[in-house]
Amino acid sequence: MGITELHIKVYDEVSGVLAVSGEDGDKLYKKISDALSNKLNVILDFVNIEIITTAFLNAAIGQLYSEYSGEELNAKLRFEHVSSDEAPLFAKVVKRAKEYFKNKEEFENTVNKSLVDDLGK
Repeated sequence: MGITELHIKVYDEVSGVLAVSGEDGDKLYKKISDALSNKLNVILDFVNIEIITTAFLNAAIGQLYSEYSGEELNAKLRFEHVSSDEAPLFAKVVKRAKEYFKNKEEFENTVNKSLVDDLGK
């Protein structure tokens, strides 16, 4: 039987204790997405990570909702060593990603209209 899951240590992916940049998040997203496309379950291990930002999480995890449903990701993606202080950050990113990708066109039209209105003032 072949490999069925990929265990990714975020510390190794970001080369340190800070999971903060969107660029690092994009690299991690690609690794997760590739694994999921190859029918692997993914474990994201945040051991030794001291600071996590929404920019990183949006890039790494939020983008996955453009390709996969919440149900698929719940079944295929697992997080380890996420502190109780950081859990709400993950929940916020997931909630926003689901809302955004569910109504992407409407969301972008609203944002664009708001920007145009603000610039017109």
